[in-house]
Amino acid sequence: MTSQQCLQILRTVKDVAFASVDAQGDPQVRIIDVMLIEEDRLYFCTARGKDFYQQLIAHPRIAIVGMNKDFQMVRLSGEASHLDDQKYWIDRIFAENPSMCDVYPGDSRHILEAFCINTGELSFFDLGRSPIEREQLPLGDGTPSLNGFVIQDAHCLHCGLCRERCPMQAIKKRGEER
Repeated sequence: MTSQQCLQILRTVKDVAFASVDAQGDPQVRIIDVMLIEEDRLYFCTARGKDFYQQLIAHPRIAIVGMNKDFQMVRLSGEASHLDDQKYWIDRIFAENPSMCDVYPGDSRHILEAFCINTGELSFFDLGRSPIEREQLPLGDGTPSLNGFVIQDAHCLHCGLCRERCPMQAIKKRGEER
């Protein structure tokens, strides 16, 4: 799996959950369309008058998640960049997504502003497989974190039973790749 393939899954799903934080630091989530994917970049837009726009400008760190019909889930954590040359990007987004012309006819499209995510980390989960496939990938200059379940040495008897009994084969020996 590559980062571009993960982004393409989000583009295919199209309507994905975007999470941001409001002025009080409270999480906010909504469904937003993934408008364009190219060269390890994800593009989307929102109207300047929306709370989401204000949240992006004040706190550009966001998280996105989507799942396709094959139970492949992609999660993206990164920073949304407000793009220069808004007219170009909004017109390009509308060219790639013609149904937007019905929602925002004529020049009303220019109440929207375009954003791009080109750095962060991606998580890919194929929940349609057994054991579940899981992969962490960088986006741009991002560094994927190692997350998941960790058995702490202080609580481990080193008996190996948990590894043998894990139905998803998710427990690895120390030093093994996750």
